[in-house]
Amino acid sequence: MTTIWSRDAVASIAHQPFATVPSSFTPDVTPILPGFDLWDYWPVQECDGSVADIAGGALQMLLSAPVLPDPESRHALARIRAMHETADGWRDLGDLLPDGLAPGSREWSGSAIVSPDHDRVMLYFTAAGHRGEVEPSFDQRLFETSADLTIKDGVPHLSGWTTPIESVVADGVTYARDMTGGGGIGTIKAFRDPAWFRDPADGAEYLLFAASLAQSMSPWNGAVGVARREQGEWRLQSPLITADGLNNELERPHIVLHGGLYYCFWVTQRKVFASDGPSGPTGLYGMVADRFAGPWRPLNGSGLVCGNPPESPLEAYSWLVLGDLRVLSFVDRPGLVAQPVDVDEARRHFGGTPAVPFRLALEGDRATII
Repeated sequence: MTTIWSRDAVASIAHQPFATVPSSFTPDVTPILPGFDLWDYWPVQECDGSVADIAGGALQMLLSAPVLPDPESRHALARIRAMHETADGWRDLGDLLPDGLAPGSREWSGSAIVSPDHDRVMLYFTAAGHRGEVEPSFDQRLFETSADLTIKDGVPHLSGWTTPIESVVADGVTYARDMTGGGGIGTIKAFRDPAWFRDPADGAEYLLFAASLAQSMSPWNGAVGVARREQGEWRLQSPLITADGLNNELERPHIVLHGGLYYCFWVTQRKVFASDGPSGPTGLYGMVADRFAGPWRPLNGSGLVCGNPPESPLEAYSWLVLGDLRVLSFVDRPGLVAQPVDVDEARRHFGGTPAVPFRLALEGDRATII
């Protein structure tokens, strides 16, 4: 059953106050890895969605790129980086995947699950573009690979990565294959951000992903796509949630179980709402359901959980809700009231490092920041 994120729901945002994300602005945002921009990150999780305790901390995976004059250039160079986060801080473990293993020209977001014995990690990730291409393309494919996990002197090590296997392929019928869109930021289409989920109701395994609708007549045709594992293979299902005619990108969708309910979260930006319709702030959005198949109800009546404050609309991005309701994100461009006017301004304001996590409270159809 597919649920539509309606224009009426989004329009209601304009008529009620909303929770704003905690400020990440400081005069000097201190990077956890000098010389690199870091964004979109996720921890290795247990099969139940909780963060895995690995060597006394969280094994984090972050998109990374060397610091360049224009921070937007990072998307064309992105590699997944491994870091170990403990009470003592962050330890850099270097690029997660060996050079040349991933089939794309860069690596984008995904998810990772540890085996029950904590001896292997399965990675689901987005391969953007194609290995060896001269100019970065917008093609996006979903892949999976696994590695041995060992601990030496209190430090996690991943080795012996398997050859990546394409998890599932856009069919061109339900999910769009052409990723180019208008070619500009915010117009490209989606088949990315795989998030693994096991439904405790029946043990079924799913991959959620950011998708675009193939049959849409609108340039704003974002959706939360779904694949289900059947007889050892992923098979595409109808979208969980669609925003046809409303929004182009429902990014990094993922599900959290809380209080016997299913909460589906995603992130989106104000600039990717339809130009002729209602819009919301750049923020964390979500819906709730009694079962995985839905129907899904927009949280807080609108779907908006929390957004960047009006005085700093580019504060942070890429929120990820964990099983204990902590919310991860990265420092984007705090202090700017509009898109940067030039590359120098963009670089001066870009944080490019994890933001301080905050926590949600969920009660039925209501979501608030604690």
